[in-house]
Amino acid sequence: MQASTLPDVLAGENVLGRAKTGSGKTLAFGLPILARLAAGGPATPRRPRALVLVPTRELAQQVSDALEPLTRALNLRLAPVYGGTSISRQVSVLRRGVHLVVATPGRLTDLVERGACELGAIEMTVLDEADFMCDLGFLPAVRALLDATPTDGQRLLFSATLDREVEVLVRDYLPDPVLVAIDSETSQVTTLQRHALEAPDRAAQVALVTALAGGSGRTLVFVRTQRDADRIAESLSRAGVPAEPLHGGMPQGARTRALAGFTDGFYRVLVATDVAARGIHVDGIRLVIHLGPPEDAKTYQHRGGRTARAGADGADVLVTLPAERGKVRGLLRAVGIEARPAPTTPEDPIVLELAGPPAPRVSREEIPPARAAGATGGRGPRFGGGSRAGGGHGGGSRDGEHRHARRDGGHRVGRTATGHGRPARRPGAPASTPTPAAPSA
Repeated sequence: MQASTLPDVLAGENVLGRAKTGSGKTLAFGLPILARLAAGGPATPRRPRALVLVPTRELAQQVSDALEPLTRALNLRLAPVYGGTSISRQVSVLRRGVHLVVATPGRLTDLVERGACELGAIEMTVLDEADFMCDLGFLPAVRALLDATPTDGQRLLFSATLDREVEVLVRDYLPDPVLVAIDSETSQVTTLQRHALEAPDRAAQVALVTALAGGSGRTLVFVRTQRDADRIAESLSRAGVPAEPLHGGMPQGARTRALAGFTDGFYRVLVATDVAARGIHVDGIRLVIHLGPPEDAKTYQHRGGRTARAGADGADVLVTLPAERGKVRGLLRAVGIEARPAPTTPEDPIVLELAGPPAPRVSREEIPPARAAGATGGRGPRFGGGSRAGGGHGGGSRDGEHRHARRDGGHRVGRTATGHGRPARRPGAPASTPTPAAPSA
């Protein structure tokens, strides 16, 4: 993504990037932003020069964590802005002046309405995970924030899909963009194995998930509701598999600590709700398990994107019930997989293969509490490794970030069917006169 995008972004073009998670988007927009900011002057109180909008709190923190060492080296100031944390502290930071704001739409809207942040000096705006922002109901807030930025500023939009509300944003806010597509929207990751296993009843389903999650690798389990997340995490922990839930019903501090415990190896398993599918960016997730089929093919793809990232191997396993057989078959067909759910028990060879080498079971008393995870630099046992990374939040309910919220080698392409986007230049090619728009179909 960086090789395909950087020449056009550095040349000042508006860029529309279609890419799945794990394709290197953060530095694709982060490096050009920092290059421009470094060439400018000092930070001005309440008037940042660049803005990155993201859908979730954890993604805001992840982007900030990725860019903060670079901003520090360049003597630039960055402020992450999201809900669940002190707004007065964010107001204070903005009043002192920052170059770059990484924000969720809801909290930034609150700060703009308070007069703590003005967007009239924004030179570059990035919409990251734009389709997910629209799915969460943030389109009105995003439009209002974009309306507050200068119309001649550079704008970059990154999304896994370019449909419906995303096309509205492109049409209204990205004049004549360069379109860079990393694989098609339905392409499969070649290093990802997909499996569909079927249990006879709910008790057997939980037993199958426990067997799959009992290996030594890092595992992410997706469930439908907050209650399911709490219940399955508790069940796994009772079975000696260190696990924590992650969902929107948890306080922000607990969500941060649970994710830190997962990334730092205090817990081998994270049990998350669907919203987390687009925010968890943790290296080394070996196995993604779906407890029941997700709502649609789009959610299925995004969940599976948590593993087999950046060329690594990974497996994605549906664990379903006989009553869900029809939905599972339709889901698999929608993503181009010809397979049927196979009746499976925890002792079957495929389960042992997917789980990998068994890890020692740990008593409940030996599993560290969430408050210790990632916060003590070594307190309590560690299970596996992994570098620190950002993450996502889940939620069976709405995130609450905004009061109006509702519940891939790069190849260059021409304009979309709606007339948005023109081909990206070859790396190193000089800027050229924009290609005239092709007539819409």
